[in-house]
Amino acid sequence: MVEFMKREQWNSRIGFILAAVGSAIGLGNIWRFPYMAYENGGGAFFIPYLFAMLSAGIPFMIMEFSLGHKLRGASPKIFSKLGENYGLRLEWLGWFQVFIAAIIAIYYVAVIGWAISFFSFSFDQSWGGDTNAFFFGEYLKIGDHSPTSLGGFQLHIAIPMAIAWSITFMAIFTGVKGGIERASKIMMPLLFFMVLILIGRIVFLPGALEGLNYLFQPDFSKIMDAKVWSAAYGQIFFTLSVGFAIMLAYSSYLPEKSDINNNAFMTVLINCGFSILAGVLIFAILGYMAQEQAKPLTEVVSSGVGLAFVTIPAAINLLPAPYIFGPLFFFALVVAGLSSHISIIEAVTSALIDKLCMPRKKAAIIVCGSGFIISMAFATNGGLLLLDLVDYFINNVALLFSCFAELIILAWLFKIADVREYANRISDFTIGSWMDLCLRFISPAMLAIILVKNLINTVNNGYGDYPITDQLILGWGLIAFMLFVSLIINLASNKEEL
Repeated sequence: MVEFMKREQWNSRIGFILAAVGSAIGLGNIWRFPYMAYENGGGAFFIPYLFAMLSAGIPFMIMEFSLGHKLRGASPKIFSKLGENYGLRLEWLGWFQVFIAAIIAIYYVAVIGWAISFFSFSFDQSWGGDTNAFFFGEYLKIGDHSPTSLGGFQLHIAIPMAIAWSITFMAIFTGVKGGIERASKIMMPLLFFMVLILIGRIVFLPGALEGLNYLFQPDFSKIMDAKVWSAAYGQIFFTLSVGFAIMLAYSSYLPEKSDINNNAFMTVLINCGFSILAGVLIFAILGYMAQEQAKPLTEVVSSGVGLAFVTIPAAINLLPAPYIFGPLFFFALVVAGLSSHISIIEAVTSALIDKLCMPRKKAAIIVCGSGFIISMAFATNGGLLLLDLVDYFINNVALLFSCFAELIILAWLFKIADVREYANRISDFTIGSWMDLCLRFISPAMLAIILVKNLINTVNNGYGDYPITDQLILGWGLIAFMLFVSLIINLASNKEEL
């Protein structure tokens, strides 16, 4: 009871849910999910996606909400407390997750900066007719640079990144109630409102329904393809912000009486629902674009950063009233990015507060200040290349390893049934033993398959055309360094206790 009184708390249940949803809904929902569905059987993809949501997303979210609520701490503190009961030293996993969050926050802010820039460009479509040349040439000025040869500093990229950092800093500095909750209560309804307005207009444009047909038309032949199931599980883990300290930190601020099961279901369902809404928006735009340019949709569709900053600006050029729909779209992108960035930085800040008993304001200054300085590496000519390489290794190796390790520790070393019983005891409705089955067998098996496949592919083929030395330093080397420092902190904590 004392810990509940001492620790900061959310002011309301809706505030917590909006903050958790804000963390889960990010730029990936808008550009990654629609393309994943399109690539993996269209409407048929929703079957493995729904199964992954029920068997991995919701159980994992209940598990993390329960642990955060019960043990009242950031990720390192939670794993340290868990290990104490069994004579194990598990704090290293918590710090590894915090390092993942810190690195994601440092490069993710660059994409938010780009979105802020494009929001300003969208009022008069100053990206011109050749959006590809504008983004990669005029705006990023990539040239012949590489991830380790960054080139010149780009002030026009650094300024919007600084704006993004200042908004995140204010939310973290002013605390859970005054900053994060207030920001989430404004940002999330605004994001949904803007996306619904955009959909309401764009679905009536010529060609939009053909675009939606591409997205939703089921190709049931792909249902039996293991790659499709792997993609569905991968998307669920990527999109929900589980496995890298965020949901553990957020749920540690819940009041004593909290409906864990209901909160987890609502967070996951709202996030996945938004992904589908984003799919409708993106493919309606692409369908209209295909008709206007008299091209097949397969020639205008693209994945990743190219969709948000090349294809969509090209589509906005074709839209009626582009000076309205352009700012709406890019403002939605900025809001989605900022809500996630705030949650990622909170995961790092709360770990520092717990470990060093540091005041929140001092921790916020240290985390945001050092993060801002390091992130300036992405405001260079080679910033996008650096981001692409680091993002690949963090998401496809480090994050999947973190999720897998967390599941093995919690579902096999400890009794996952105890976590479920704790959640049921304080929730309005109870969860059955299907949660144990999912977290002990289905989710670890799927994660192991995806992780092993990624490891084999990366070891054999590398990633992209990047030099092997760059991949060794910024990929494998970075992950090894994170793991090494986590283990050193773990060892130091052990000596302190002795």
